[in-house]
Amino acid sequence: MRNEQRLPTRTPESRAFAERVQLAMGLSAKFNLLPFDDLAARRALLTEIFGGPIPDSLSILPPFYCDYGLGASFGERVFINQGCYFLDFGGITIGDRVLIGPRVTLSTAGHPVEPDERFAFLTHAPIVIEDDVWIGAAATVTPGVTIGRGSVVGAGAVIAKDVPPMSVVTATSHVERKRLGPEPTAP
Repeated sequence: MRNEQRLPTRTPESRAFAERVQLAMGLSAKFNLLPFDDLAARRALLTEIFGGPIPDSLSILPPFYCDYGLGASFGERVFINQGCYFLDFGGITIGDRVLIGPRVTLSTAGHPVEPDERFAFLTHAPIVIEDDVWIGAAATVTPGVTIGRGSVVGAGAVIAKDVPPMSVVTATSHVERKRLGPEPTAP
């Protein structure tokens, strides 16, 4: 993952992160229970989730799931369809006039690949979505990815590397990146 940072677990910083996750997920649950036409209450909860003012032109349809909130920022005229997941600890920057389809996942966090490190750290890297991007239904964007201006990400695509500006990308695939070594023995 490009620009990967690590947060050690079982530290004061990781405990603060976990507390913020509890708060953001609770606020997201409240957001999803509001009547659809209660725009003022939805906007107030989004301001709490994201830790400050949001553009008046931002539209997020419920249900919406966010696990941190403080790492997301939005341009003007952003539309986020229903059922989206933002795991934004590593930072999600969304430019102007971005369209995000239903059930899209933007995930900036994960765990180390090596089995003996997985419970010792959280990894994270930012996602940047530049102006005029359209992300199709059920696409997944992984940590450290930039999607260039004007690009289209097809429905169901898994984006694990940068998308150049003014490109159309589609498909999912299984690509073996490396072998991790021998299987660990059971404790």
